[in-house]
Amino acid sequence: MQDKLKQLQTLRQKALLGGGAERISKQHAKGKLTARERVELLLDPGTFEELDMLVTHRTTDFGMDSQTFLGDGVVTGYGLIDGRLVYVFSQDFTVFGGSLSETHAEKICKVMDMAMKNGAPIIGLNDSGGARIQEGVRSLGGYADIFYRNVMASGVIPQISAIMGPCAGGAVYSPAMTDFTIMTEHSSFMFVTGPNVVKTVTNEAVTAEELGGAHTHATKSGVTHFTAENDYTNIMLIKELLGYLPQNCEEKTPILPYELAEENRPKLDHIIPDSPNIPYDMKEVILQLLDDAQFLESQPEYGANIITGFGRIAGRSIGVVANQPLVLAGVLDVNASKKAARFVRFCDAFNIPLLVLEDVPGFLPGTEQEWNAIILNGAKLLYAFSEATVPRITVVTRKAYGGAYDVMNSKHIGADLNYAWPSAEIAVMGAKGASEIIFKRDIKNAPDPEAKLKELEDQYAEKFANPYIAASRGFIDEVIPPSATRIKLIKAFDMLQNKVDRLPRKKHGNIPL
Repeated sequence: MQDKLKQLQTLRQKALLGGGAERISKQHAKGKLTARERVELLLDPGTFEELDMLVTHRTTDFGMDSQTFLGDGVVTGYGLIDGRLVYVFSQDFTVFGGSLSETHAEKICKVMDMAMKNGAPIIGLNDSGGARIQEGVRSLGGYADIFYRNVMASGVIPQISAIMGPCAGGAVYSPAMTDFTIMTEHSSFMFVTGPNVVKTVTNEAVTAEELGGAHTHATKSGVTHFTAENDYTNIMLIKELLGYLPQNCEEKTPILPYELAEENRPKLDHIIPDSPNIPYDMKEVILQLLDDAQFLESQPEYGANIITGFGRIAGRSIGVVANQPLVLAGVLDVNASKKAARFVRFCDAFNIPLLVLEDVPGFLPGTEQEWNAIILNGAKLLYAFSEATVPRITVVTRKAYGGAYDVMNSKHIGADLNYAWPSAEIAVMGAKGASEIIFKRDIKNAPDPEAKLKELEDQYAEKFANPYIAASRGFIDEVIPPSATRIKLIKAFDMLQNKVDRLPRKKHGNIPL
């Protein structure tokens, strides 16, 4: 028996070395952790249970029969994060560049299946050169097996992808179908076709960083939700994000202990400028409303005219969607609509209540927006809110104009409670534009058209640029002082915690993609 135990110990030690000491040193020299170091950092100490440590590939072509590594380039298993069960796979770049083989894919599929069966999040730590070309279609089939499981798990368990090295070709589609992607700056990239192919086909000269680096995907494409300075901060972001999420779609988010204290926020009574044309920072409002001023913002550099992210109110995890007057006056455009719609659908899938802070002058006009389908993309956000059955509360802080008023979680599309500050302006459009249309003839015939426009504009603003007509119709449930907003939200979300709302029976809807 002792000989057999010694043999097992030898095999385990060999597996722990991955591609060997020299390749591990090269990984460290790039400022990157190894696959196992990442897993150990991610999970609570001593909780990782590894699966399939002794798996090897089955390829004999191209001399591969003489190149075998235990584990075949991916570390898989389960463990705890803050005492909660998670499943994880971590690709090992020291073994064949982390390339995906048939057996490599089988290992990933196994933990994904287990995560689904046991209702726990799946976390992928991606660091791979792509498909293992020596295996041909078997490798491609492995990717498809993973993709299929991504789709089946969508909306059932949270799926998080950390991109900590290369992720190219077909490999990018798995992270794209997960719920959140976190990229490490300067050491990770994602693209379907690399710089060499781009150069050949389009004659564009572009670096890997420019084409698919973390900054590119954070600002231009919106592919990544968060960026991290290094592997360590990437993993810390994963842990922070998981703290706001439930284990699966059948559970609610953990509620942290909270005792009511002084919940009044006097600063909010002075945050709205006197002029409707002067911007203010909606993030200041958000931080005043959330516990301990803690807010985890998703996609902060993409579609920045709308803010999305997670926080807590009285210990309860909530999703926040808010117009940002500092960027494009807070209008809705293509990018903002897509960003917010996906976030709303995620929160709805995982029972996370939604808080909407509204200051929106409308949709962004122009040929670029129209030709890039602002109609379809704006409809995505409208669809997402209308479909959501989680508790939904809207606070109109200032402008709520036109169709954007409807889209931003209005009472008419199923919001549970809609509050307005006295500074709210709920109308088809701003007073000036409305007056120019309604009183066009009066203004034209006036001795002093400019003075007449100002007079009529003031009259229109007095009558419509306020929340009271909407409140008189029940479209606004209550007009509240800004300083009282937090206590109102605490009571409202507590009241709504057992809300039950069901959609009509159907296979699924047809969201305007």
